[in-house]
Amino acid sequence: MHPSHNIRSMVGWPAVAVSLLALSGCAMLGGSSGPKAVADIAPTSVAAAASMNPQGQLTFQQQADGVLVTGRISGLRPNREHGFHVHEGSDCSGDGMATKGHFNPDASPHGRHDGGNHHAGDLPALRADANGVAEVNVLVKKLTVSAGPMSVVGRGVIVHRDPDDYTTQPTGNAGPRPGCGVIRQS
Repeated sequence: MHPSHNIRSMVGWPAVAVSLLALSGCAMLGGSSGPKAVADIAPTSVAAAASMNPQGQLTFQQQADGVLVTGRISGLRPNREHGFHVHEGSDCSGDGMATKGHFNPDASPHGRHDGGNHHAGDLPALRADANGVAEVNVLVKKLTVSAGPMSVVGRGVIVHRDPDDYTTQPTGNAGPRPGCGVIRQS
């Protein structure tokens, strides 16, 4: 091998290494993410009657193409599906009804979050495992954490007793609200 080839390879290698290190650092720090909010889920006054004790924390992280909602909720009915929505209001007292209806700033019909028309607050159902625990990891494209008409900050997030049928208007017929949390900027 000619000595100049080794020098070029050695000069090029540090530049490549620095570039890769910078890119991996951005990915680890969430380079494309923005503001964050959290909601602590707690039982409402109807939780015991629903045979539930919902508890956990959700994180709402602004991304370039929506809001990444992640977290873990325990105390659900084992091996069951539960409706899950962002609601208009932020009062979780009592039975959670003071959170009002689903967050719907664009006046869309209720439906699946990954379908055509749907409320901004329509989230995918929580699917509890055999221990009554559900993991949440979903990108919701209609929401923001940043200030504006689609922002989740200051809204309630509800865990319902029953599955969402995705057709009954405007609620999805998901039943009582045994779990509630207020989404707060962090």
